Amino acid sequence: MSRPDHDTLSQGEVYDLLSNARRRYVISYLRDRDEPVELTDLSRAVAAWENDTSVEELSDQQTKRVYVSLYQTHVPKLDDSGLVDYDQESGEIRLTSSVNELDTYLPAEEEAGVPWQLVYMAIAVVGLALYGAAALFPAAFGWLSLTLLGSVVMAAFAVVAAAHYLSARGT
Repeated sequence: MSRPDHDTLSQGEVYDLLSNARRRYVISYLRDRDEPVELTDLSRAVAAWENDTSVEELSDQQTKRVYVSLYQTHVPKLDDSGLVDYDQESGEIRLTSSVNELDTYLPAEEEAGVPWQLVYMAIAVVGLALYGAAALFPAAFGWLSLTLLGSVVMAAFAVVAAAHYLSARGT
């Protein structure tokens, strides 16, 4: 039974709940399901994940070990926290809306943005190519001052670094 005395979980409680890989997997597995899941099915899914195999290839021992752990420790802890509802009579488990509280503590999915490492690499490659060309073919690049080239490359790095900084700040 979930606890009625707390409306929200503290940061410490969330980190404690998420500190165990089995509990994280249980939450992830249940998030992908629209209906309640039986503890036996959940145990098989967790055991298959942990043993990097299919549910069909699991041994009884592998499934039993996970079932006991979920039954005795992890599901009751998630139930007490209010993240899941666990009906011991039917053996069914389902997520509650409280699971959304975890999202504030989890890293956001990376947004598609500027691949800054590629921008820096492009500046370095172009700068090195121009330096190499000027050194290998001085007659063809006589118009190019190495001092000016160095200044332009440094300025390009400075501009990109400033843009990267402002982008990271969200400005």
